[in-house]
Amino acid sequence: MTNATPSIAIKASSIRANIGNTEILHDISLGLTQGRWTSIVGPNGAGKSTLLKVLAGLMPHSGTVSLLGHDLHSLPDRTRAQQLAWLGQNESSGDDLTVWDVALLGRLPHQAWLAAPSPKDFAAAEIALKSTQAWDWRQRSLGQLSGGERQRVLLARALAVQAKVLLMDEPLANLDPPHQADWLGVVRCLLETGVTVVSVLHEISMALHADEMVIMAAGRVTHQGACADPATHRALEAVFDHRLTIHPLAGQWVALPN
Repeated sequence: MTNATPSIAIKASSIRANIGNTEILHDISLGLTQGRWTSIVGPNGAGKSTLLKVLAGLMPHSGTVSLLGHDLHSLPDRTRAQQLAWLGQNESSGDDLTVWDVALLGRLPHQAWLAAPSPKDFAAAEIALKSTQAWDWRQRSLGQLSGGERQRVLLARALAVQAKVLLMDEPLANLDPPHQADWLGVVRCLLETGVTVVSVLHEISMALHADEMVIMAAGRVTHQGACADPATHRALEAVFDHRLTIHPLAGQWVALPN
């Protein structure tokens, strides 16, 4: 009996991307497994955020990207927005909008043009706000929130889409350790429902909680493998010039400075 080949949620082939006249990504090809969490890590300037934007269809590039078996750029905008949700770095949203309204923005891909939100939209926004512990602020304006509170609301907006694939660029920015742990719990719940999660993280020990890891340096993928694989640990240590070491601790891998 042969094992079934895992389905690929996002496939990138021969990706190159420029910022101005500088090539940032150099001929990257990879596949990200459906229903699993992949963390993208590497030193500053490795091209992590640029790659994530390419995978989200937010940045010009050469090469191809497929989403759930379909060419990303051939999908209708509405379909793509329903299937793929995005949480970027330092995202802006109207400071005058209430937290509730921001969460409801995540439901726009599911609504007809100029249609009022449906009971299903309201339910999705409520679930998302409660999952990020932002429900109690739903009547407050975004401008009244701290950086960490705002990040939790923007995460709720992405969760409200209820997409099959969720891409997050530095989602732990401004979150204190307890809320980072809450974020990890949200990710685990998403995985249980079959959602594919891809996150760029600077917090290496948190990234090691993922199922799979993509390691980048200088615009290239230097390694892709399971987070529990010793080969991944060696590649991770090497890309950071052996200034950290991966150790087991309480059943989990952690990165400690040397």
